[in-house]
Amino acid sequence: MEVGSATKKLQCQRIGCNAMFSDDDNPQGSCQFHASGPFFHDGMKEWSCCKQRSHDFSLFLEIPGCKTGKHTTEKPVLAKPAPKHPVAAPTSSPDANAATKGSCSRCRQGFFCSDHGSQPKEQTRQTLNTPVQAEEEKIESLAPPIKKVVIDINQPQVCNNKGCGKTFKERDNHETACSYHPGPPVFHDRLKGWKCCDVHVNEFDEFMEIPPCTKGWHSSSPDQAV
Repeated sequence: MEVGSATKKLQCQRIGCNAMFSDDDNPQGSCQFHASGPFFHDGMKEWSCCKQRSHDFSLFLEIPGCKTGKHTTEKPVLAKPAPKHPVAAPTSSPDANAATKGSCSRCRQGFFCSDHGSQPKEQTRQTLNTPVQAEEEKIESLAPPIKKVVIDINQPQVCNNKGCGKTFKERDNHETACSYHPGPPVFHDRLKGWKCCDVHVNEFDEFMEIPPCTKGWHSSSPDQAV
């Protein structure tokens, strides 16, 4: 029984390795890994430990680790990204209503929802009709530089692209992984549809079933979602 336990195959949890090993065959230097996680910026993927980078995600994953050591089953502790401080509209909804709002398919896509009092971004922008408000919109459109964020490529994330909402892992993300609507939703005379593919229906359930018309990368960041 002891021999069987010693030869049991385990998977290394170091970033960039994931090799199978056993306790009795794990010498120093057998593991080649990345000491810290990746970050993604403007389509570029880079290892923060060795500054190796690539635009192509498959080539990025093939970049060899910059450090060696022993295999381990302990997952590395990655630095948490700096908290974001988005400008949020004031709301009087209680915490319980916020939780329900997060599970509502309409609110998650940014559409008007009478149950939770949300308002679509496009509709909000159309209400800006004074010179002062127009100037404020121009200032807000000058987004600050995107901060480098270290993420776990195996961490499940929810895509925020319109019409997608699927759960994905960054290591499986690529330029055709996401099916989404790039254009804004259009609501007019009880018709609901998408401007990008010019498809309109009467019922909201039918509107939610309109197939996405564009392929692209999944995005879990509300600031970068399309």
